[in-house]
Amino acid sequence: MGRGVNAREAVDAPAVLVGFARALRAAGVDAGPDRVQALIGALDVLRPGTRSDVYWSGRLTLCGSRDDLERYDRVFAAYFGGAGAGGRAVRAAPATRLRVAVRDAGPAPRTGGEGERDGVPAAVLASSAEVLRHRDFAGLTEAERGQLRRLLAAFALRGEPRRTARLRPARRGSFDPRRTVREMLRRGGEPAPPLRRARAGRPRRVVLLVDVSGSMAAYADALLRFAHAAAHGGRVRTEVFTVGTRLTRVTRELAHRDPDTALAAVAAAVPDWRGGTRLGELLRDFLDRWGQRGMARGAVVVVLSDGWERGDPEPLAAQMRRLHRLAHRVIWANPRKARPGYAPVAAGMAAALPSVDAFVEGHSLAALERLAAVVRGADDA
Repeated sequence: MGRGVNAREAVDAPAVLVGFARALRAAGVDAGPDRVQALIGALDVLRPGTRSDVYWSGRLTLCGSRDDLERYDRVFAAYFGGAGAGGRAVRAAPATRLRVAVRDAGPAPRTGGEGERDGVPAAVLASSAEVLRHRDFAGLTEAERGQLRRLLAAFALRGEPRRTARLRPARRGSFDPRRTVREMLRRGGEPAPPLRRARAGRPRRVVLLVDVSGSMAAYADALLRFAHAAAHGGRVRTEVFTVGTRLTRVTRELAHRDPDTALAAVAAAVPDWRGGTRLGELLRDFLDRWGQRGMARGAVVVVLSDGWERGDPEPLAAQMRRLHRLAHRVIWANPRKARPGYAPVAAGMAAALPSVDAFVEGHSLAALERLAAVVRGADDA
């Protein structure tokens, strides 16, 4: 990367930062619009800033808890490139001045390795990741797939929150007499302000049904990596099944922490990789063996498929109605939905759609970010 950066390569820095915040939200960091505005304001004060300025400004404005720090480091490394886990490479980066808003710059010094990337504005480093977020998985190069895998590894998936019977201390809610009396006794009988309680929340179970048939070959790897991150990044149990000509439960195979090891285990466990599709029959098998017994009951069920049904679509329609009665919500992510002129006229998709609560795209990283938002009940991706 020894060439200069000119005006033609200028990028919209706020758009890049908003995309970075969306990637953080997909990883489980509550980087809302107010925090993004604080980040943009901080970088405006620091302009021109070093790459470490971008790192520390984001870490201080976008993270709200200790748990956010590791997720922030992983997403920053994948999104801006070159930073090691935990931000070590960012902190050690030379203090080469970088401009968040790009005009013209002289030739970047060839210092080799990581320093070479530090001669490029942070917004330019991130612009490739921002472009990648909207690229169709089917058209990615091998290098882009490597960057995509790093971004997918930082994903987290949480089911829509539900209230439980368990009560917890809260600022607002019903009066808690026991805690209030205990507080008064602790004060030696002196009056104490009334304490309150509210029902605790817990994310709903998430069930992912990933189509690995031949028509989904271009998307299966990315979707399974998304499923792997979902199984590891949230606080609620996530169940994963593959569907093709057979139904295979791969939750155990995806328990491996390393994504490549997990996908190799899935490939060995799935006998019908890139075969046909029998969605109606396999959905009935899922409901008979697992769903009816409680796995789908009250859960958020996500079908990741193009909806191409090899058999009669009527059984699929019947099983989708059955699933809809059991689950809290049924979401269908179709990678082909983003194609120009697409309409859900394929027999399988048309049969399933009346029993679907949310029909979204599933062809790109940005589409999966939106899917994660829909799953948690907040369509903000």
